[in-house]
Amino acid sequence: MEILACPKCATDNIVKSGVIKDRQRYLCKSCNYYFTVNKLGKKIDVYYVTKALQLYLEGLSFREIERIIGVSHVTVSNWVKEYKIKKPTHTDYHPTYKIFNHLELVEFLKNKEQLSGAGMIITELGDKFMMIKWERFKG
Repeated sequence: MEILACPKCATDNIVKSGVIKDRQRYLCKSCNYYFTVNKLGKKIDVYYVTKALQLYLEGLSFREIERIIGVSHVTVSNWVKEYKIKKPTHTDYHPTYKIFNHLELVEFLKNKEQLSGAGMIITELGDKFMMIKWERFKG
């Protein structure tokens, strides 16, 4: 049997107290707080949390990360706060990104002109690859 604890006072002095909307309701005998079982919710694979934080550190915005990974920009912002991530300010360059399948990436890397004058990182993104490229602003 699963042992529950009161979300308000954290004691396990609880009893069943009916069913609401097909969910078991409980009463905490210590603080008289009524609650239902916690929803498990949608658990996001830690792989995507790590990728989102890496992309943030590379200079991408929350909304850019949302479009790439498919996770809400608010969720990405919450992860940044939760893990206390501080990104350095990028004033002399701005990263751009492209997503390739394997063959597209091989073709892209064949052209040496695209590789000079910029830094880049290539990272796996599910069944695709993402290339992040930094080019210095011409001033």
